[in-house]
Amino acid sequence: MSVRRTPLDGVLVVEPVMHGDERGFFMESYHRQRYAEHGIPDEFVQDNHSRSVRGVLRGIHFQDMTAPMSKLIRCTLGSILDVAVDLRAGSPTFGKWVAEELNAENMHQLYVPVGFGHAFLTLSESADVEYKCGGYYAPKSEGSVTWNDPEIGIRWPNPAPTLSDRDRRAPSLSDYLKRPAFPFPVRV
Repeated sequence: MSVRRTPLDGVLVVEPVMHGDERGFFMESYHRQRYAEHGIPDEFVQDNHSRSVRGVLRGIHFQDMTAPMSKLIRCTLGSILDVAVDLRAGSPTFGKWVAEELNAENMHQLYVPVGFGHAFLTLSESADVEYKCGGYYAPKSEGSVTWNDPEIGIRWPNPAPTLSDRDRRAPSLSDYLKRPAFPFPVRV
């Protein structure tokens, strides 16, 4: 496997080695020791799987420091634009984002560490997304930032995605900063 760093410190793109022939392919989708050697030391405790139709946008989601959660995301069917946003107040890249197309052909993975928000947009007719989580789901700790905040400026290829009620009501990045306590400590 190879690991590519992104402009956001800690966000990584994992490119697994695929072995294929006329029968299909084989790949190692996770190996704790190898991932740790490449900067992903998390102990993943929960796996999630979602299916979305074309145009569905999920995010920008996070869990705060009362139940922090990192994610290792991959798309096993179809194609998504996967996005990580730096939500660490005081970070030199606060509010910046990176995007990577994850799909069933390239089998790339995006590692989103604690302190970052995560979102994705379905580009294909449907997409199955699987993600390993470095923390358990805790509804009281979850938060979100609006997907189209101009202060963040994500260039989504679909300007009118299908959203959940929660994502439609998500606060702006400015409102996120007004929370009584920042959800993520400053780590630069």
